[in-house]
Amino acid sequence: MLRRTTKRLTKKLVETREAKEAKKGGKGKAKGGAAAADAEGAEPKKKKDDEGPAFKKDEEEEVPAGSKRRLRKERYSDKLRKFLHQYKHCLVCTVDFVGSNQMQQVRIALRGKAEIIMGKNTVIRKIVREEAVRNAKLLNLLPLVQGNVGFAFTNGSLPEIRKIIQANRVPAAAKSGVVAPEDVYVPAGATGLDPGQTSFFQVLNIATKIARGSIEILNRVHLVKKGEKVNSSHVGLLAKLDLKPFSFGIIVTHAYENGAVYASQILDVSMDDVMVKWLRGVSYVAALSLSTGHPTEASIAHSIVNGFRKIAAIALEIDYDFDALKAIKERLANPDKFAEKEDEGEKEEEEGEKEEEEEEAEEEESDGQLGGGMFGGED
Repeated sequence: MLRRTTKRLTKKLVETREAKEAKKGGKGKAKGGAAAADAEGAEPKKKKDDEGPAFKKDEEEEVPAGSKRRLRKERYSDKLRKFLHQYKHCLVCTVDFVGSNQMQQVRIALRGKAEIIMGKNTVIRKIVREEAVRNAKLLNLLPLVQGNVGFAFTNGSLPEIRKIIQANRVPAAAKSGVVAPEDVYVPAGATGLDPGQTSFFQVLNIATKIARGSIEILNRVHLVKKGEKVNSSHVGLLAKLDLKPFSFGIIVTHAYENGAVYASQILDVSMDDVMVKWLRGVSYVAALSLSTGHPTEASIAHSIVNGFRKIAAIALEIDYDFDALKAIKERLANPDKFAEKEDEGEKEEEEGEKEEEEEEAEEEESDGQLGGGMFGGED
């Protein structure tokens, strides 16, 4: 009996093991079939992916990823070389604290008039030295390539381009350690700060008083001078008062004009200023020539006038008459007549000035009148 029962149990165990193995084999086949089906279904997807976009960039096809930087440098150097020979003039600019949006606005304003180009100073110096073989005047630009520098190339009017570049400025708050580009003043008056912050003003030696529950500055304060560094105390005070004293933009430092380099402030000099200085120089030359007795083109007119004076004095002394002396004799004979004419001319000028002042006063009075009564009348 025991043998029969053991045989039955072993038989059942073998059958259960075979059934489990059969189930596992079915699952494996099912997985293998699904994988095969997926593989078969993935083939057309691969074909779709292999087709790719209809257009590929030249850089992706021909240029490896590592050489894109080199290609960008070559394009920049070609552009700078072209500008150095295409344009006769350029403005040297500094771009400290200038953002990309502000640079874009300046480029848009200069479109068709000038080209702005920035870059690394080492690359710029190398290109300028290489191109100086063709044009030795370009060597004058090398000492100017320092700091955050850029160039605005143009063949047009340098003062006009400079005016457009420096017109675009953005107000900015003060930062610690920055050199102040202009004087900073704190105006007198109410600050809106509570009385608990008076100690902050006392540290900065600013006279204040409490008025209507807030701190009021008594006098206008010269907080930072031009060229000085801004410290943390200055920044804290300006932040409390919500003041943005500075405005940053592109600054033109020098101008390059067909080989000549000079400071940008010279562009502010007009032709009238040049004529005034030139006439002053001519007067100095004439005075020197007259004092040394050496005739020049500047002094010849004065020499002729002085000679005529001497001839007129001799002619009057010996009672000799000629055409050019008649006007002098008439003036000497009737001095009161000419004095009256001069007085009349001065009176007319004074009357004309008074009439202009009266007209201006009438215009101001008419502008100041806002109307009559409630219904437009005078009452």
